[in-house]
Amino acid sequence: MLWLTWRQHRAQILVTGALLFVLGLLLLVSGLRASSYIAEQAPPGCPGPAAACSAVNSAIYDDYYYPVFMVFGLLPILGSALIGAFWGAPLLAAEFERGTNALAWTQSVSTGRWLVTKLCLLGGMVVVAALILSAMIGAWLPVFRDVIGDKSLEPGTFTLIGVAPAAWWLYAFVLGAAAGTFFRRTLAAMAVTVALVALTVPAVFFSRDSYAEPVRAVTTGGTAIYQSGGALVREAWLTPSGREIAAPPAGECPPPAGVDVRSERAQLLRDECLLDEGYRKAVYHHPTSRFWRFQWTESGILLTAALVLGGLTVTRTLHRRN
Repeated sequence: MLWLTWRQHRAQILVTGALLFVLGLLLLVSGLRASSYIAEQAPPGCPGPAAACSAVNSAIYDDYYYPVFMVFGLLPILGSALIGAFWGAPLLAAEFERGTNALAWTQSVSTGRWLVTKLCLLGGMVVVAALILSAMIGAWLPVFRDVIGDKSLEPGTFTLIGVAPAAWWLYAFVLGAAAGTFFRRTLAAMAVTVALVALTVPAVFFSRDSYAEPVRAVTTGGTAIYQSGGALVREAWLTPSGREIAAPPAGECPPPAGVDVRSERAQLLRDECLLDEGYRKAVYHHPTSRFWRFQWTESGILLTAALVLGGLTVTRTLHRRN
C-alpha cells in the first residue's frame, strides 16, 4: 500500500517539496540580506521606533520584507485551495474516474484499510509540509520585528505561523477527498473544493474575534494604551460623564480654518481637542498573549470539521463499495 500510494501521488509530493524548497530559499536569502544590511549600514539602535531610524526602517521594509511577504500574502487562501484541489480532490475522484478503485477492492487489502491508508499517509504528509512552511516563516519574521512589530495576530500572518497552517491544509485536503467521493469526477471535485475553501476562509477570519472576550483599554489623557501587535476589535468614545458612545457629536471640536475636515491632520487635532475636553477613548482588542489560545481554538474548529468530513468520506466510500 505504501509503495502504491507513493507511485500514484508522487507528482503532488515532489512538486510540493520543490515549492517548499524554493519558498525556503527565498526566505533564507531575504533574511540574510536584511540581517547583513542591519549589521553593516544601520546606525546604532536601529531599526527601531526612534525617529532617527525611519529611513532604515523604510529601506528594510520596502526592499527585504514587503516583496517577500507579498509572495506569502495569498497563502491563507491559495495554499489551502491548492492542497484541497491537487492533493485531496484527485485522491478518490481519480480512482472512480479511471475505475482503478474496482481493481483495488478486489485485492487482499480491505476497502477500509485501502481508504484509511491513503487518507492517513497523504494527510500526514500535508500536515508535515504545512508545519515546515510555518517553521520557515516563523524563523524569518523575527528578523523584521523591530521594523514591523509583532504581527502574530494579524490575519495575514496568523494563518501562516504556529499550528494553524497544518489545520488549514488538513481541512482542505479532507474536504477535497470528500468532494471526490461524492462527485466522482476530478474536475468537479476540484472546483467544489476551491469554492468551499474560498467560503471557509472569510467565515473563519471574521469569526476570529469571537474566540475570546476582547480586552477593554481606556486612554488616560492623550496617551493611548493599546499596544501594537494585538488585534483591534473596535473603538469607542467615553463622554466626560463616563457614558460610552460610538462617536462624539458631529459639531464637537471642529477643525481649525483651512484644515480639510477629511484629512488625517484634522482627525488628530479633533482627537486631541476631545481628550482635552474630558473625552476618553475605549479600545477593545486581543493582546498578543492570546496567540496560542487563538491558534489552538482555530485548529480545533478546523480539525473537527476535518474529522466530520473524513467520516463522511469513509462512510460514503464503504457504502458505494457495498
